[in-house]
Amino acid sequence: EVRLVESGGGLVRAGGSLRLSCAASGFPFDEFFVGWFRQAPGKEREGVAIISSSYGTTYYPKSVKGRFTVSSDSAKNMVYLKMDSLHPEDTAVYYCVANEIDEILGGQELQEANYAYWGQGTQVTVSS
Repeated sequence: EVRLVESGGGLVRAGGSLRLSCAASGFPFDEFFVGWFRQAPGKEREGVAIISSSYGTTYYPKSVKGRFTVSSDSAKNMVYLKMDSLHPEDTAVYYCVANEIDEILGGQELQEANYAYWGQGTQVTVSS
């Protein structure tokens, strides 16, 4: 059974930093894309960071590139999201996601429909 358990959310002031963690289990970690999506109130889910630990590749949208950093530890089956220079617009529920690399076409790594496995989410609130 695939399990993704997030931790590390909370309240932070604008300009601050936060690190999220995701404990993954139940699948071959190195054969999967793993990472993070978020959903703000009234908005669609948005892919914010994806990583392939086996290929060493990462993917970010323009909205977070240069501020967010995704990393993984394949020995511990952990995924991390370091968020710097946070803005109030980053306020959202952040979800850990995973899916087999072979099932995702190039250029579609940040598309919600490509991820079958989701964690329960962790709230991040950035105050102004």
